Amino acid sequence: MTTDENGTAVKDTADGRQVFMALPARTDDDRASFQHCLAAVVDVVGIEVAPERAPGDQRRWNQLARVALREACRNGLTLSDASFDVLIKAAVYDPDPSFNRQFVEPALNAFGRRRVRSALLDYLRTGTDGERAGAARAWYWSALPLRLHQVQAETPNTGSQAESDDRSVLTRDWYQAALQEFVSNEHLDVRRCILPGLPLWRSAYPPELQDLVDAAVSIARSHPDEYIRHRVEHQVRS
Repeated sequence: MTTDENGTAVKDTADGRQVFMALPARTDDDRASFQHCLAAVVDVVGIEVAPERAPGDQRRWNQLARVALREACRNGLTLSDASFDVLIKAAVYDPDPSFNRQFVEPALNAFGRRRVRSALLDYLRTGTDGERAGAARAWYWSALPLRLHQVQAETPNTGSQAESDDRSVLTRDWYQAALQEFVSNEHLDVRRCILPGLPLWRSAYPPELQDLVDAAVSIARSHPDEYIRHRVEHQVRS
């Protein structure tokens, strides 16, 4: 199986070449809510956004806010505990599955992998369908190495550094919850976003969930959505 960093599937061509099939945009893309999330990040984290050339251009302001956050992380940033929730929420609501890394990575480095993954798992289990889909997109970046050493929490993490950098933390819990969600939740965005990161072999799950793997494969193979049908074939072949 070949995938890119955004969970896109690989499509075989007649001459044996492979091309990427991009993860489709969300069907319920709520950009207004994301803008509120981004404004909260700017306010709570305390970053300064360059003035807009055309006041009222929300898209341009969003770009400037992203740049300001990135530069603040590079230059050194101390995050209050209140920053955690706004960063994770922005990552979940971000409509772009690449740019949401900008919110996950500082949270990882300041607050640790367990806390970030626990928050995303809560969104998957109890959030709206849009939040579940967003959490699945953000989960990919929760495996990033901790390289932003200049980003720190105002109150140091009480957990050990070894635990903070353990990329297996809560992975099993996520897989199990994601499998159950994929099978039981018919929402298209939820299924599209969960599937790329979902192991589809029985041995990855406890005995009581192994039948759900077969159910998930059957659902995906017969699904009306082309992306889901295409994606599952690469995953079961790997």
